[in-house]
Parts: sequence; C-alpha cells; structure tokens
Amino acid sequence: MALTRDFKETIRARVKRDPGFRQALLREGIDNFLSGDVETGKIILRDFINATVGFTKLSDVTHRSTKSLMRMLGPRGNPQARNLFEIVAYLQHAEGVQFEVRPRRTMLRAKRRSFRQDEPVRVSVGR
Repeated sequence: MALTRDFKETIRARVKRDPGFRQALLREGIDNFLSGDVETGKIILRDFINATVGFTKLSDVTHRSTKSLMRMLGPRGNPQARNLFEIVAYLQHAEGVQFEVRPRRTMLRAKRRSFRQDEPVRVSVGR
C-alpha cells in the first residue's frame, strides 16, 4: 500500500524540526537491515534520505547516479553490502551520530544454555 503524500510530508516536516526523531528514524532503518527486514530498512532509509540530504547530494558523495541509488533502495532493489554501508556511513556522518552494533543475548539462547536433561521444557509465547 502506497503512502499518501500527506503522510510523507508529515514525516518530512517532523524530520526537519525534530533531531531526536531524525536520529531514531535512521537508527530504525539500520536496525531493520540488521534484523533481516531488508524491505522495511530500504523504505525507511529512502524516506530518511528524501527528508534530509536528498538523493542528489548522496549521489555526489557516493559517486553513484541518483537513479542507481533510488533503484538500490527501491522495492525491487538489492543493494550490495559495500554500497549500503557507504550510504549508512555518510548518513551517520551527515547526522553527526555513530551507531554501534553490540552483541545481545536473546531469551531463546539464554534458555537453551540453562536447559538440562532432567528438567521439563516450558515454552511461553509472546513477550
């Protein structure tokens, strides 16, 4: 489902006036890529770029055509890791932030480690 112009304009206006929202949007896009949701990550990065630096400026910095960058982050785009990391690095620089990737133990992994043969297995669904 395509977003309405009003919604995109609302996002663009909030990005321009709210630095915290701008950084959270960039972080959310990166988090989506890291968690394997590439489609959502591309949508969020595309919206972030449109609302901040623009594809023309990004094209100048990355030495890739605007059209190529738009395709890369489009619905059928499949950006190479090198290109994606270059884009993310520039966006972080332009925003003045540096995100880090840190290991995080998931609940499932923690449960697996504490599993013993003589204990019954309990499974919970949800949070």
